[in-house]
Amino acid sequence: MMTRFMVEVTEELVRIVSIEAEDEYEALTKVRQLYREEEIVLDWSDFLDAEFNILSDD
Repeated sequence: MMTRFMVEVTEELVRIVSIEAEDEYEALTKVRQLYREEEIVLDWSDFLDAEFNILSDD
C-alpha cells in the first residue's frame, strides 16, 4: 500500500542589481521600491537552488 507524503519545495532565486545611491541604506531602499513596483521581477534565469523536505505529520 502506498503512503502519502507532504513534501515542501523551496526555490531560491537570486539577482545582483547595480544601483547608484548615496549610501547602503539608500541603495537597499531604492532596490526594495523597484521590487515592490515590479520593476525587478525574478524568473527562471535567476534560479540558484531548490530544496525538498518531508513535512512531519504533527
